Amino acid sequence: MSEWKKICRVDEIPVLGSRRVARAQGMDVAVFRNGEDQVFAVLDRCPHKGGPLSQGIVFGTSVACPLHNWTIELEGGCARAPDEGCVQKFSVRVESGAVHLDAGELATLATDLPPPVAGPALKELART
Repeated sequence: MSEWKKICRVDEIPVLGSRRVARAQGMDVAVFRNGEDQVFAVLDRCPHKGGPLSQGIVFGTSVACPLHNWTIELEGGCARAPDEGCVQKFSVRVESGAVHLDAGELATLATDLPPPVAGPALKELART
């Protein structure tokens, strides 16, 4: 049986927006709310170049990555064709207006992925 962790209330997530959930280990999880108050959760990392999906534009049941405009389907976590790749999806439960994520998934899924490196940090890494 799953243990569910309360994250926030649905109305604390902007309509057509997101909220990030920090984890003890691994990258943040992005929790999205669409125009129909459906809630989805995926790793906050585009499968293309690691862009922060939480900063993307939500439309329908998808989000557009802010870096290169890849469309990620929030229900399954996969990029829309012709792009390819998937991001880790997390189970969500909404009860009485509260958003819950599976605590076991938060603790174990995609915890080994390194954060993307960009900007000045990328230049420093290239020198080594």
